[in-house]
Amino acid sequence: MDPDDHIVIIGAGFSGTLLAINLLRHKGPNATLIDRHADQIARGIAYSSPHQSQLLNVRAKGMSPFPDDPDHFVRWVEAERGGAPTSFVPRAAYGAYLTDVLARARGEQPGRLTLREAAATDIVATDDGRQAVVLNDGTRIVADVIVLATGNLPPHTPDGIDPVSLPDGCYVEDPWRSDPADGLGTDDVVMLLGTGLTAVDVALELDAAGFGGTVLALSRRGLSPRRHVDAQIQAEPLHDPPALPLSHVVAAVRRRATGIDWRSAVDALRPVTQRFWHGADVATRARFLRHLRPYWDVHRHRLAPAVADRIDAMQTDGALRFAAGKVTRVMTEGSHLRVHWRPRHADAEVQIRVARIVNCTGPQGDLTRSDDPLLGTLYRRGLIRPDALRIGLDVTPQSRVIAADGTPADALYCIGPMTRGGLWEVVAVPDLRRQCWDLARRLSNAQWIGGEGL
Repeated sequence: MDPDDHIVIIGAGFSGTLLAINLLRHKGPNATLIDRHADQIARGIAYSSPHQSQLLNVRAKGMSPFPDDPDHFVRWVEAERGGAPTSFVPRAAYGAYLTDVLARARGEQPGRLTLREAAATDIVATDDGRQAVVLNDGTRIVADVIVLATGNLPPHTPDGIDPVSLPDGCYVEDPWRSDPADGLGTDDVVMLLGTGLTAVDVALELDAAGFGGTVLALSRRGLSPRRHVDAQIQAEPLHDPPALPLSHVVAAVRRRATGIDWRSAVDALRPVTQRFWHGADVATRARFLRHLRPYWDVHRHRLAPAVADRIDAMQTDGALRFAAGKVTRVMTEGSHLRVHWRPRHADAEVQIRVARIVNCTGPQGDLTRSDDPLLGTLYRRGLIRPDALRIGLDVTPQSRVIAADGTPADALYCIGPMTRGGLWEVVAVPDLRRQCWDLARRLSNAQWIGGEGL
């Protein structure tokens, strides 16, 4: 691309913001960064939490957004927070850091990055063969390249729940868009659908709000995230994936974990996880999602020790319980709900009266079930399509979006968690920073520069 070209980035969470910053760093084309929530620019949903109890689940030394400057965040933490490379920093602090990095990058390259608060609703062709992003106020922004950085889709409503039939406030569809503790009493019970990181966040939020009732977190297997430990034997990272099919990796990790902490054996897979995924066929990937994903998630995405301590204390006090089972039906009972659920490996149902159900099943990526206006429009028009597993968009290894007819787009890209179908590990900072870095370099014609630096 030429320096006078224009890139429009739709979504200003971590991925979109980092791409924009890297375009500035690489002296690439001018760009416009669009997000419907001005207060979440650079922070996104992930780092907008005001709760100091919600910590990053990666130590500071692993959270630099720049592959060429691995200590960038550590220096900020030491200067601004008095922290250390091993610190687990509040997510709100990381949001403040990203906001600062964006402001500094714009200050060093004035006039080259425009921020726009708006919702994108469509992408249309222009008379001169370019594209234009249509905004919700009817205006259009012409672009030479458009990058979708929409982040995760909200969770789907699980089977057995009809939100329309339930009293107002009894069902929280998206825990990031509401206060889960609002209006609750000390005798109330809250049911969290899901037992992963989202459920942990909501449990902490209820605890911080002073909720005096009890919380039941329910999922098919009842698995909850494991904890980081302060001292663990570090295994040598793998540089080449073993000559094994994906289905044999579990046994290989168990063998490698003999004599060292299992966390180190799992972490050693980081450099080759995407290559494992790329080498597996669709059927194998589907089996992984169906049978192994819950176990992978709780071992791979772990809790900061302080967070794990608080969750343990809540369980000991009886304020929080994790259970394995499935909701079968939900009925209205006055201002509350009567939930019928079947414990795992049991035939008989259990009933419980709850004041609120919070959907903590985690982000989804099925375009066919999304109510996102932009993605829905692009999908219906055939400009994008789901990946084979329906966990995101179908894209090339270079992040180019693939249309319904199988043709890669010339000027439409996608980055972030919605590309997980082709990469799998693209939800955490270490993976996202590499994806954003690589695309920024291509769009800035910087691929020819050797090494990691400029």
